[in-house]
Amino acid sequence: MPAISIVIPCYNAEATILATLESLLCQSFADWEAICIDDGSTDATMTLVRSAAWQDPRIRQVANLGKGPSVARNAGVLRHATAPLVAFCDADDLWHPEKLAQIVEAFDDEAIDAVYGQIEFFRHAPGDSRVRSTVPAGPLTIPMLLGENPVCTMSNLSVRRATFAATGGFDSAMVHNEDLEWLIRLVGDGARVIGLPALHTFYRTSTGGLSTDLDAMAAGRATALETAARYGFEPDEESHAIHARYLARRALRLGGDPREALRHALAGLRHSPAGFFSPARRGLLTLAGAGLAPVLPRPLRRALFS
Repeated sequence: MPAISIVIPCYNAEATILATLESLLCQSFADWEAICIDDGSTDATMTLVRSAAWQDPRIRQVANLGKGPSVARNAGVLRHATAPLVAFCDADDLWHPEKLAQIVEAFDDEAIDAVYGQIEFFRHAPGDSRVRSTVPAGPLTIPMLLGENPVCTMSNLSVRRATFAATGGFDSAMVHNEDLEWLIRLVGDGARVIGLPALHTFYRTSTGGLSTDLDAMAAGRATALETAARYGFEPDEESHAIHARYLARRALRLGGDPREALRHALAGLRHSPAGFFSPARRGLLTLAGAGLAPVLPRPLRRALFS
């Protein structure tokens, strides 16, 4: 039995899946299995995964028949994973070579239920951004999640398999922000989730894909907020402002309609100027970028706010 199972939902990822798998093969910690859950790909994704599995038996391929990423992740953990620890990775993201070694060591503390680290956004290759997420001190809390979620992406989270099973897994009816909703339940049920101040995940930005539909993300967030309310937590105006700032920065990073960034920035200011400008530098840069977005070249917007 391996020490950790890596669950990778795959859908039409022929352009990126081999780089993702290569980042696993480059891990300094080698006692892992990777479970690639195909979600009905119509391109060469599974041909590439089969080839990789033929070369390294730690890689496995499983069919999910187009049921969505939540069902794929649930099946990967609850039906196919064999290790006591589980890490998630999307089929277009990459991992730092020391990630697995660091998280497996962190799980030596039996009081820890889940672990995340820092992420770095990139567009073409790791290092073309160099801007990293921050890891707050102390265990993850629901108020942290309601603001600027420090986990950022499921590619950045590892969890004990028994802990995941106890939550019931992801809500299969959700497509956007299902990770946030699950994290709220995870923390709300008492799991201790800690952040490590080390770069773990390279997150690929794109102008397409599920994570770029900001309006749909907002609808998914509304469902997550209903879950938070069941645990007695309502986002305050500062949390709304911080999340709106996050959406503004994301709009700038994705390089879409520049008016989107300004719309989210102004919404954040209406909620709470103090929250939007906490910290001041991040708020000022976001507001300036949103205001200048119509005249800033798209590559510069992406570089400044990745």
